[in-house]
Amino acid sequence: MISKGPINRLSCLLQLGVLLLTGAAAHSAEIPESVKSIVRERVEAGKTIGMVIGVVDTEGISYFGYGKTAASSDQVPNKDTVFEIGSITKVFTAILLADAVKRGEVNYDDTIDVHLPKDVEVRVKNGIPITLENLSVQNSGLPRMPSNFRPTDPTNPYADYTIEDMYKALSRMRMRRDAGESYEYSNLGVGLLGHLLSRASDQSYEELILNRIADPLGMSDSKITLSKGMQERLAKGHADGKEVANWDLPTFAGAGALRSTAQDMILFLQANTGLHDTPL
Repeated sequence: MISKGPINRLSCLLQLGVLLLTGAAAHSAEIPESVKSIVRERVEAGKTIGMVIGVVDTEGISYFGYGKTAASSDQVPNKDTVFEIGSITKVFTAILLADAVKRGEVNYDDTIDVHLPKDVEVRVKNGIPITLENLSVQNSGLPRMPSNFRPTDPTNPYADYTIEDMYKALSRMRMRRDAGESYEYSNLGVGLLGHLLSRASDQSYEELILNRIADPLGMSDSKITLSKGMQERLAKGHADGKEVANWDLPTFAGAGALRSTAQDMILFLQANTGLHDTPL
């Protein structure tokens, strides 16, 4: 998994890698030299400032860090370095949806208007409503970004986009295709899903992540609001080799706001692949 800052931040040069090796290709949790070589080559060629790789299998866990956590630092990234995990957040949002369905808070086929304020109108194509499942599997028909996304600060572009802005975008948009017709990656769609799950549970998106995923799995370094200790271990974002601000996504939290570490992401992989039993 690669963290380039939230949501397609192609020029950010810090990366987080988490791998699962299974079957004949992996006889232990040792990181293959071929993987280490790729990491070294990317760092030394200036394609990234630093990387940390985590590998997990039935034999255990290994980590490999190379480069540095910031252009201005000599610290090598390690399993405790905090990264913006960007759109990997969407995987967590999908799990929150499944959990909310199991709890009876929502249904997969709930249309989004059920969970929006009554005064928010959604323009759909051919009268086909958008469901929560459509948002999660990326076939809602919603565009990648809302038409009124015009950041005042391009170095932290999502910070000033409000819930009211999102509601206005939903009310004004003209969809190009029917809900369910075809796949189209949408930050707006999954950001909206995170917001609707928050409304349905009467908890903030971050509270949902902590209460229903991070805390049960022991992922103590997976948050949106950073503790002092996490701030001290936070990897810097970079563009063209220069340090840039980390991003904040108050409205689109479900699409890319999470910060985490290689160690926590290994715990997440173990839970998802059945390497150990969890409450989820």
